[in-house]
Amino acid sequence: MPDDQERHEQSRHGYVVLPDRGNTIWRALAQRIALGIGIVVLTVVLVWIDRGGYVDSNDPGGGLDLIDSIYYSTVTLSTTGYGDIAPVSESARLVNAFVVTPLRVAFLVLLIGTTLEVAATQGRRLFRIARWRKHMSDHVVIVGYGTKGRSAAETLVNNGVSRETIVVVDKGGAAVSDAHADGLAVVTGDATRSGVLQRAGVEEATQVIITTDRDDSNVLSTLTVRQLNANAYIVASVREHENAPLMKQSGANSVITSSDAVGRLLGLSSLSPTLGTVMEDLLTYGEGLEVAERDLLVSEVGQQPQSLPDQVIAVVRDENVYRYFDPTVTQLARGDRLIVVRPARELPWAPRPGTHGEETDAEEA
Repeated sequence: MPDDQERHEQSRHGYVVLPDRGNTIWRALAQRIALGIGIVVLTVVLVWIDRGGYVDSNDPGGGLDLIDSIYYSTVTLSTTGYGDIAPVSESARLVNAFVVTPLRVAFLVLLIGTTLEVAATQGRRLFRIARWRKHMSDHVVIVGYGTKGRSAAETLVNNGVSRETIVVVDKGGAAVSDAHADGLAVVTGDATRSGVLQRAGVEEATQVIITTDRDDSNVLSTLTVRQLNANAYIVASVREHENAPLMKQSGANSVITSSDAVGRLLGLSSLSPTLGTVMEDLLTYGEGLEVAERDLLVSEVGQQPQSLPDQVIAVVRDENVYRYFDPTVTQLARGDRLIVVRPARELPWAPRPGTHGEETDAEEA
């Protein structure tokens, strides 16, 4: 992973960081360095144990001390070989021939391999980024990867959105580590800058979720996104209700007021603990009940919303949302979509037989 200084530079330039596959280059480099140090230490120990079998031309009668052993080991492993210290006994020569020489070869292979690995890793990273940019379209951009951003990403993934089609934009720090742990690509930088958003491919995105911890940053990010992409569906969060109209004017299609939503849930839980539990159940993925949107079945055309097996709470017709009791949707029509409450075991947006233009047996008869 990049260190703090690298993250600072990356955040300034809108650096693209793809999720790691396996060990990072820094972990692999640390392992190689540790192995290299181990080879040197082992060689020093071998030479020191048999130090009487060596002669130093600069001190013929003095023998080798620990410093001489370290010196001889390093120049031997690096193939420098000044020749001032040489093995003279049979045991020392045998150890050099059958132990030190293989260690020298391993040390050189390790050194060269590390250099090639670093170069290859950088090349693979650039290639992955280039391929990622080439195939990145119709994706989702999440600006801000705090608690709300991470929950939004988790909800998308749990409902069938591929992790490879989600891009996170954040200033860096812990958010990058969290996004990588979740298998998401990250563009580090300030999302109010068009250059950073362009690196995230905002121009080709179908949806943008903006959820930083500052309303002013969210407004500026929304304006910038809308300038770059007039067709993207923008969902933005605001902390305070009075900022919601400004967010709408900035180009957000949907605005979620986090403080109001939390306050309402707290109030409901206080007035009616049971109702609060049900609301929490609806907002919790994978347990109990789910609020979902689905296509209208062919066999359901012409029926009333109240007569369907699913608990219909709203009908989407011509991009307008009608409550289930609205006279406009007394009879369901082709092209309608339903907002329903149903068991969480069913994938909310999963197609069902008879949807998306498929014919049912009843209609064919």
